[in-house]
Amino acid sequence: MKATSIEIIEILRKAGYEAYWAGGCVRDMLLGIKPKDFDIVTSAKPEEIENLLEHTIPVGKQFGVIIAVQNGHNFEIATFRSDSGYSDGRRPDAVTFTNAKEDALRRDFTINALFYDPMKDEIIDYVNGQKDLEEKIVRFIGNPEERIQEDHLRILRAVRFKNSYKLQYHPETYQAIKKHVHLIKTISKERIADELNKMIMGENNGQAFEELFEIGALEIILPELCKLKGLAQPLEYHHEGDVWDHSKSALESLTNEDADPDPLPEIPASLELRWGVLLHDIGKYATFSMDGDRIRYDKHSEAGADIAKKILRRLKFPNKSIEKICWLIEHHMMVVPLFEMPKDRQRHWFLNPWFPDLLEVYRADALGIKPVDLSMYEDLKRMYRHEIAELKSLPKLLLSGEEIMQILKIKPGKEIGEIQEKIYFKQLAGEVKTKEDAEEFIKTLKN
Repeated sequence: MKATSIEIIEILRKAGYEAYWAGGCVRDMLLGIKPKDFDIVTSAKPEEIENLLEHTIPVGKQFGVIIAVQNGHNFEIATFRSDSGYSDGRRPDAVTFTNAKEDALRRDFTINALFYDPMKDEIIDYVNGQKDLEEKIVRFIGNPEERIQEDHLRILRAVRFKNSYKLQYHPETYQAIKKHVHLIKTISKERIADELNKMIMGENNGQAFEELFEIGALEIILPELCKLKGLAQPLEYHHEGDVWDHSKSALESLTNEDADPDPLPEIPASLELRWGVLLHDIGKYATFSMDGDRIRYDKHSEAGADIAKKILRRLKFPNKSIEKICWLIEHHMMVVPLFEMPKDRQRHWFLNPWFPDLLEVYRADALGIKPVDLSMYEDLKRMYRHEIAELKSLPKLLLSGEEIMQILKIKPGKEIGEIQEKIYFKQLAGEVKTKEDAEEFIKTLKN
């Protein structure tokens, strides 16, 4: 990808135009991070870019943005521009094509406004972005309040960049995001969700959510999470603090030095897993009660799944992601009872493709409790690996729904699936091996 982006720059240069890498890729290179994308800025106008390159997509041509498709990769190429007026708090009302310096000055943060000339191996810095990177500072370019008014999402981006790259706020930047935090209400739910997803997938994600609370953003975006602040836990088991502290610590455990040195190979720290961990105790506020001197949260996992579903739907998450996150939350308390289950029921859970993620939620939950005790997690992980190794090939379902209806003389309905599940449990336990065994077994269900 890097070499191909240089090829594009060479094409633009040979045609007489300026062209550089810009933004995030330059910032990441200076921080010693491998860039994910190589965005290009140029003095060439959109039509001129289209004439020079074979395959282009005019995704934002009116704003001077063209996508170039080359060697199987997509590259964003933007014409140098200055913007004026942001009446919708997101997009410029008017765009004027200009020079490199003006283009840098219209960007959000100094660390994102650096250009790099790969032909000369030279940084082009009009905003002191290199100095801010050296000083570990996230700072708006120019007047911070004007930058926020141009795009209200920059409030959340400031929090993300500060934590993902372990920076500090410039004081004027911090005061501006606190002052204008109410503008988050105008941002679309899809853009908020995208920013939160980047935040939760980044470094220092627990601290990032803490800062969202501090500036008042969390109350606007995720008021349900704010209810965990100050929510008491039984001191007999929890020395780490309130439910918020526990949830934050559990999330942080997915990326910090407490990561499992011998993890299940199926476990990436996926987006759904991280949301499942952050929200695993979201139902505790709704189920808090006192039984004498004892704090209880009866059925908080089920309540939490319902609350999480409302949150995720509000943020326009995909249905498949909602289903998995809520499943993890609903079942995070059943991991311990697995030890007491019959073998067929254990295998039923182990064969669920989401079980490794559920086990990781349990590990993160345990790491969020002080003092930490991972003994049951290690025992369950060993049990899981042993059982999965034994189940080298999964048994096929022995009876179809039609066959069950014919044998038992019953009509189509939910009962058919429940009977098939019972047969499958018996297969997993080795108690039903043939079709004839299955037929005899289901006959006993009606006796």
